[in-house]
Amino acid sequence: MRTTLRSRRSALLAATAAVGLTVAAVTLPGAAGAAGAAGAAPVRPERPTIVLEHGAFADAASWDDVVTRLQRAGYPVVSAANPLRGPATDAAYLRSVVDHIDGPVVLVGHSYGGTVISQAAAGLEDKVKALVYIAAFLPDTGESSLGLTNKFPGSTLGQAIESVNYTLPDGGQGADVYIRAEKFRGQFAADVPADKARLMAAGQRPIAAAALEEKSTKAAWKTIPSWSLVTTQDLNIPVAAQRYMSARAGARTTVIDASHAVPVSRPDAVARIVERAAGTVR
Repeated sequence: MRTTLRSRRSALLAATAAVGLTVAAVTLPGAAGAAGAAGAAPVRPERPTIVLEHGAFADAASWDDVVTRLQRAGYPVVSAANPLRGPATDAAYLRSVVDHIDGPVVLVGHSYGGTVISQAAAGLEDKVKALVYIAAFLPDTGESSLGLTNKFPGSTLGQAIESVNYTLPDGGQGADVYIRAEKFRGQFAADVPADKARLMAAGQRPIAAAALEEKSTKAAWKTIPSWSLVTTQDLNIPVAAQRYMSARAGARTTVIDASHAVPVSRPDAVARIVERAAGTVR
């Protein structure tokens, strides 16, 4: 009997130790975890952390193929969740993400995410070393995403969206904006395979209608070097608006033939521009 009890006890201790080792492996710091990821190069400590901010009607997964390419190049990457509630709220949240990162940072914004990084990076010039705008807004102070969209012809977003009203527990009311599922691919992701576009439509994150009208209060591109990718087949942000904002900011600009969903349809092109910006950080 004693032998049996000792055997069972030994087996239990061995199992407990195995579980402890498994948990420890899961909770390793991000840098070590990234280095061990399949296909990823070891993270180089001298390289900046790249923080990706998605825009409206997308989520953090829209950056997945870009993340893969940047990690293979040895960059630490954070694909942040964007609350999509308004520039001030979203920028404050993004700043909290940046505050918890050691070393220099490159901020990358897609679409409305450009509005967010422009506001979040203001005053962080010692830490945020480059801004990259991917088919994005580069608003000046006092400008809104909707105002910039309407400043130039070419957007058909207004005909593709629907608004859903809601009431908060405190009695406050608001509205969220979605792209209608049947319109999603043609409006947002015309150069993305149909099966993938359907998944994107189903998982799209809505933006608060008020966020599109909220005016920016800061413009970090005035003090931080910027890069811009302009998409000529964009039906959300008119190409003329993208060119105007990029030129005004003095951004190093690349123009490609792609839809608004360029992080999904052209991840190689996006990753190259991000690496170009990150390569200037010393």
